[in-house]
Amino acid sequence: MTVLGREETRDRLVMVGEIAAEVVHELRNVLQIIASSAYVVRCEIDRADARAARPHLERLEHHARIAQGIVDDLMGIARGEPLAKQAVAVSTLLSAARAEMPSDAALWKDTIEPPSLEIRAHAALFARLLRVLYDNAARASAPRKPTVVTHAHAQESAFVIDVADDGPGVPASIAATVFDPLVTGRPDGTGLGLSFARRVALAHGGCIALVADPARGGARFRIELPRLG
Repeated sequence: MTVLGREETRDRLVMVGEIAAEVVHELRNVLQIIASSAYVVRCEIDRADARAARPHLERLEHHARIAQGIVDDLMGIARGEPLAKQAVAVSTLLSAARAEMPSDAALWKDTIEPPSLEIRAHAALFARLLRVLYDNAARASAPRKPTVVTHAHAQESAFVIDVADDGPGVPASIAATVFDPLVTGRPDGTGLGLSFARRVALAHGGCIALVADPARGGARFRIELPRLG
């Protein structure tokens, strides 16, 4: 049996607390979809139109599986388990990241070099990392629709994915701590999204950083992943 020191125990408890908060944050939207679908199913059943209820039941099942996957994935990170990574096209990850967002959330501009570029990643977790960046860009610019530019390419030792928007940018007062839990620049923000994004990047053996871009304005985040692993 391994006995943890006081410092390591404290760090482990802090991580568990952060993971629990991130689970709640990530599940919020999924549970809202499940609740609304359940309401529609109940209405259809009350009208004795069971056939019309089938698509909503399938939606319930789909998002219940997503919810279970979120819990399993994040708890796996908390336990330090290696990620189940596979080769996945960056274009597929971008589409998955935007799948649950409103169709008019942003104007998307993507540059993937080459267009068939693949990375080794846990597809579900990495798509959620990207969704955090996309969702933040959309919410920070609301009600205006922002332009969000994603540029993915390979360097000699790393894959680099930049996500930039033309919104108000990250306030200077929190730029140095923006990836810490509970740090947010929005009144309605939770301060957990970017903390989650950093955790996922680290679990992939990579990193994520806020990149200063005074000439362009807005916010620019850079994800770097090792080419091997």
